[in-house]
Amino acid sequence: MAHSFANDPSEPTIPLGANKGGPHGLGDPEDRRLRKVELEVLIPKIMRERAKTEKCIPEVKAFEDCCKGSGLFMVAKCQEQNDALKACSMEWYRNEQFKQECTEIYLAERSEFRRTGLPKKFRKNDATGK
Repeated sequence: MAHSFANDPSEPTIPLGANKGGPHGLGDPEDRRLRKVELEVLIPKIMRERAKTEKCIPEVKAFEDCCKGSGLFMVAKCQEQNDALKACSMEWYRNEQFKQECTEIYLAERSEFRRTGLPKKFRKNDATGK
C-alpha cells in the first residue's frame, strides 16, 4: 500500500553523510532535500496515518466494527469493509496535493528537530508542561 516517491524529480535526494551542520549537528534546518528513506518510508507513513485518522474515517469505523463482531472469522467476514478501506487509502495516496501536504508536514517536523535537537515527543511534553 505504500507509495514510492523515488521518481519524483522535484527535490534532489541527499547524499549519504551530508546531514552535518546546523545548530545541533543534525543538518541544516532549512534544507528541503529528501533522503530516499524519507521519500519511500517516512512520508508514506504520515500519509497512511492521516488517511486513517482524517480522510477515511467511515471506512475505518466500518472495518473496526466488523472485526470486533467477527472474532476469528474477520478475515472472511470483513473482506468488503477491508476492500473499501484499501480503496479509500489508495485514493488519498494518489492525490498529489495530499502527498505535498504530508511532505510539508514532514519537512516542518524535521526542521524543528534539527533546530531544537529534540524529538517530536519531547517537544510536545515541553509545550504542555508535563
